[in-house]
Amino acid sequence: MSNNTDKHTTNDAGIPVASDEHSLTVGADGPILLHDHYLIEQMAAFNRERIPERQPHAKGSGAFGHFEVTDDVSQYTRASVFQPGEKTEVVVRFSTVAGERGSPDTWRDPRGFAIKFYTKEGNFDLVGNNTPVFFVRDPMKFQHFIRSQKRRADNNLRDHDMQWDFWTLSPESAHQVTYLMGDRGIPKSWRHMNGYSSHTYMWVNAEGEKFWVKYHFESDQGVDFLTQDEADKLAGQDGDYHVRDLFNAIKQGDFPSWTLYMQIMPMAEAEHYRFNPFDLTKVWPHGDYPLIKVGKLTLDRNPTDNHAQIEQAAFEPNNLVPGTGLSPDKMLIGRIFAYADAHRARLGVNYKQIPVNAPHSPVNSYSKDGAMRITPVSDPVYAPNSKGGPSAEGNTLPVDSTWPVQGEMVRAAYTLRKDDDDFGQANALVNKVMDEAARERLVDNVAGHLLDGVEEPVLSRAFDYWTQIDASIGARIKQKVMSKKATS
Repeated sequence: MSNNTDKHTTNDAGIPVASDEHSLTVGADGPILLHDHYLIEQMAAFNRERIPERQPHAKGSGAFGHFEVTDDVSQYTRASVFQPGEKTEVVVRFSTVAGERGSPDTWRDPRGFAIKFYTKEGNFDLVGNNTPVFFVRDPMKFQHFIRSQKRRADNNLRDHDMQWDFWTLSPESAHQVTYLMGDRGIPKSWRHMNGYSSHTYMWVNAEGEKFWVKYHFESDQGVDFLTQDEADKLAGQDGDYHVRDLFNAIKQGDFPSWTLYMQIMPMAEAEHYRFNPFDLTKVWPHGDYPLIKVGKLTLDRNPTDNHAQIEQAAFEPNNLVPGTGLSPDKMLIGRIFAYADAHRARLGVNYKQIPVNAPHSPVNSYSKDGAMRITPVSDPVYAPNSKGGPSAEGNTLPVDSTWPVQGEMVRAAYTLRKDDDDFGQANALVNKVMDEAARERLVDNVAGHLLDGVEEPVLSRAFDYWTQIDASIGARIKQKVMSKKATS
């Protein structure tokens, strides 16, 4: 049967092949010959089609689009990507955190929201979530947190007892766990959730003034959620529900968008702020630092090859352009190493030469050789040199993303300030953000989660954990769990 195409099948070297259907054999009934090199290429390539999945954020998808600046924030940053009227191409990847690549989209889990801006000054990446906080504040605990959400060593099953064991022994997790167990723990779609940098970053303006900032991408579609029952039903009916929703919306011309707002804190105010502004488990109240509008992110183009363009997309918070920078956020500093190292391990040392990761601006680098080196290099391959190679000397860019620091070398938590505690902002989320219907869903979600395999002594610690967040909510959760246990 003809497929009515003028394209002739070739092997990976571009050489025409004799057949798409039949191996080379000794006669029609004889054995296959080892020198059928096209068959060998096909089988060998198939065996190597899968690259290692991401450790967290394995399940996801994404799309391409652009970010356009609509408001003037040049008084806060000199970064070209945030100058008035600037339009920058982007790729965005959404994901779940704990599940593997084949896991359902609708499990209760935070959602990743990672953006790569292809700016004229190089790639700028924001690696965020759909929540403005995180479970831990020190990177020493990050690996342990992820393992507690993954699978047990003995039976290879996820285990709620293991999760609550970690959370209740890590009280700094209370704010994020309250988000997770509330409505935002299962967004209706990736289009119906916000994206946050979560971390505090730095902006620097043309005069060298420095500001601490947080990024907020607010969904123009509105924020919406699935109930636990709806999510459970979809997990069985359509495990790729969120992947399908995003792809189909863009295919049909219903392009999702988000408006970027910034919270901006003058650098000097951080030192005496009432709680540590770099603690990833805390938000900055909008009454103290209101949202400032910057621009609009729009996704309008689907990938044509999900593996090449999305699965191999590598986002890393160390991709910072002039006018942007880091902060003393311990988790952010830990991620500066962790993300790039994860990409080197998963994709190879030259992962930035994969087209989706390659900048749209010139690259003048002394990186050389290694597996999958694509871009040719030329002498000189060392610096300093007198052979005409690129040089940082005379660079007009100031070393602008620094901050003063002094003290002894210690292993300790952030220094406590007046309003630093682990449960206060979780309490505010329950009582000032949620209405009574949302609080009732929170109680049901937590109780259902605890009833699924959480045993003593972890169960009692979980009741105490929620009582410290809010006495009434803790009592309601305990009553619901114990009532169900008594009748089961």
